[in-house]
Amino acid sequence: MAISSKNAKEIRWKYSSGNSNDKYKRISVRYGKGVAGTVIRTGSPMTISSFPHEIPGKPTDYPILLAEQLISCIAVPICFNQTIWGVLLGGNRSIGQFSPEQLAIMNHAVSQIEQILKDTLHEEECKELANDE
Repeated sequence: MAISSKNAKEIRWKYSSGNSNDKYKRISVRYGKGVAGTVIRTGSPMTISSFPHEIPGKPTDYPILLAEQLISCIAVPICFNQTIWGVLLGGNRSIGQFSPEQLAIMNHAVSQIEQILKDTLHEEECKELANDE
């Protein structure tokens, strides 16, 4: 999961499961760049089925895919207080299309995350979490 900084100019990958290393902790991308930056800019889910062949821009703009050797992924925006707060990423280390059912599962997971944020955190706490190193 990537979280946007307070000023929304920097996005950092904060949490991971199934990762092959800890490089994600050091990855920071700018607004509009890479998977997380694009999803936050557009406010829409993004899928890639064959990295680096089916991407806009350069492969180096997608450091999370490079670091984790992901070939396909799906990323969905996470909203809090009507603002895009972060991105949930699901990825595979092989070429593949994502089914409508898989997108529905990601959307459901994001809905649960959004509800947890709404139920447990105040706006200031979310900002602190986003800026926490």
